[in-house]
Amino acid sequence: METKSNLIDTVGLYVDRIERVSIAVILALMTIVTFTNVVLRYVFNDSLIWGLEVTLVLFAWLVLLGISHCMKLFAHIGVDFVVNSLRPGWRKLFGIFASVICIAYAFLLLKGSWDYWAPFAGLYETTGHWFPTGFDWNTRDRAWYETDQIPMLDFLRFFEPLLNEGEEYEKLPRFIPYVILPFASLLIFVRFVQGAIMILNGKAETLIVSHEVEDAISTDSQRETD
Repeated sequence: METKSNLIDTVGLYVDRIERVSIAVILALMTIVTFTNVVLRYVFNDSLIWGLEVTLVLFAWLVLLGISHCMKLFAHIGVDFVVNSLRPGWRKLFGIFASVICIAYAFLLLKGSWDYWAPFAGLYETTGHWFPTGFDWNTRDRAWYETDQIPMLDFLRFFEPLLNEGEEYEKLPRFIPYVILPFASLLIFVRFVQGAIMILNGKAETLIVSHEVEDAISTDSQRETD
């Protein structure tokens, strides 16, 4: 049992590192692309035509990965006035209830994000309104859809015979930037499950942290006193 727990902790540690590195890389790329575009525009009277779209895509990736990572850190701000007024037993019960709702929401988000992304990757949407009951074999294939301005990268051209019937992509296919939707939704779902387990094990009381502003005010007041 201890070995299994250590394995889970090790996997969780590596996932955390991957998230942190990914967020840092995305921020760096956004900064580089934006700075380069500003220099080109005001110094050379030129611009990266695809710069704005790349920045928007990276920002979307940053937000979705950030949601998942903040769930892991219990860093999302919320209101816990009612919960804190309860006895520990009731507090845990409310925490579990909130976790169940969040897990159900994350599951629906995962299903919806898959159904949106799948046609762009030449895959099938799921059937069923609330719970997937199979695949919709009549899903319209949208694998030929491209981004507006982002150029196709040569090392990704192996997708062309697989998804675009051998025809070349002039621009980056949309399924590549859109893949963050099901991926991040899956991470969010996993994070909610992890949070529920922590509440059940008594390692946490809620899925949120609501005292960030209070702590900041206390820190500022302490600095002024010093």
